[in-house]
Amino acid sequence: MTAKKAKQDELSFPMNKRLPFRIYIGYALGHVLNDVCAAMWFSYLLVFFHLVLGFKSGEAGVLLLVGQVADAVATPFIGYNSDKDHHWWIYRFGKRKIWYFMGSICVVLTFPFIFSPCISCQTASRLSQMIYYSFFIVFFQFGWAAVQIAHMSLMPEITSNEHQRTKLAAVRNGATVVASVLVYLVTWGVLQISGGSDKKIGAEDAARFQHIVWSVMVFGIVCSILFYIMIKEPLATKSGNEENYIAPISFKKIFLNPNLYLVGTVYMTSRLFINLTQVFISLYLSESLDMVASSLALVPLAMYIASFVASIPVGPITNLAGRKLTYVIGAILGICGCLWIHWGQGNNFKTYYIFVVSALLGSASTIVLVSSLDITTSLIGSKTSRGAFIYGIMSFADKLSNGVAVKVIQDVHNEDDHAGFYQDIMTYVCGGVLILGAAVVSMVNNRERKERHDMRGEAFRTSISTIT
Repeated sequence: MTAKKAKQDELSFPMNKRLPFRIYIGYALGHVLNDVCAAMWFSYLLVFFHLVLGFKSGEAGVLLLVGQVADAVATPFIGYNSDKDHHWWIYRFGKRKIWYFMGSICVVLTFPFIFSPCISCQTASRLSQMIYYSFFIVFFQFGWAAVQIAHMSLMPEITSNEHQRTKLAAVRNGATVVASVLVYLVTWGVLQISGGSDKKIGAEDAARFQHIVWSVMVFGIVCSILFYIMIKEPLATKSGNEENYIAPISFKKIFLNPNLYLVGTVYMTSRLFINLTQVFISLYLSESLDMVASSLALVPLAMYIASFVASIPVGPITNLAGRKLTYVIGAILGICGCLWIHWGQGNNFKTYYIFVVSALLGSASTIVLVSSLDITTSLIGSKTSRGAFIYGIMSFADKLSNGVAVKVIQDVHNEDDHAGFYQDIMTYVCGGVLILGAAVVSMVNNRERKERHDMRGEAFRTSISTIT
């Protein structure tokens, strides 16, 4: 066996080879920078622009929509180009990791400007300020999409074993939860130290958001560097390793597959539920429940702690019950949380029960996300040559639907509306998308029955290793 062939076999990790522990850790670290930025983006973008900078609800919604549209447009483009064969020098980095590197640079150079007052233009017209912020938002979202697609498309290439892919998806989600918890801990700490935790968010909190952004981004940058060092991208070239080469499937075959649209809808509804709860939980706490600034960190923190706990058993549950039933279980938990929000009121609810509700929402988020990612990798199967493009299609639907949904909700919201507006959003919109996802997932045709039979013997060995 040649040295080149031995190196290729080491990096490809075939189905019957157990993934080393370092691969799980390295892969988990790879999306942390994106995750801390996403937690800030979805949890505090509207809060920052509406309550701190004084933008109207509709104007803040436009900026979020600009970002989501830019992300949606970028993902298929990045996915298509990431799947293409490139010149030899690209393979020194890896055709996935070169996009990861470029995306990380874009994120680091642009995201801090989004959560800061307009430099040298604070007295400019609102339109000029929105153009200023849109510039940074577009480049940030391009970088974020590049990192996401590169990271996701590596999953089916690292291993061909469906069970190991499920564990990678769970580990990825566990790292997302940890990153989000970090954001809320830092937010709570900054507000507590600065004496702002006992009042509502206002214009004087602009500098505090800068402290929060830089604190969490430094952590994310370190994680990205470790990922780049620890994960070697598997190489599959026709000339270098004939048996590992997989010819790309045609785009016609991709788009004529009914499962593409069903799986895309399941993934879209999962992300809609997660992102809309993340976006509107802070506004619900502030406007509907009239809670103080510290609650905007403590309640989401409780939600993500519950999400982390739920990520531990999701692997064994999936192996025993199947992807589709696991998704339905998560949807039921989330719907229960949404219904509780509808009826929840009074001091006891704001003091105690809101944390139980947040635990239901957090658990549901983890379960439906891991299940939808698992279903997506099953759709790709062994055809990893188009993996990034398929992930790009899924992400396109996810990002565009999220941006449109937030924009429509913010446009409908009148500043003089009753305090229950965001309570209704959390109940009917967030709960409604879960009902849609649960209905569609039952129609998805996949190979999980055979896979579940093959993996049943090792189901109980994954309870702790799902995270570690």
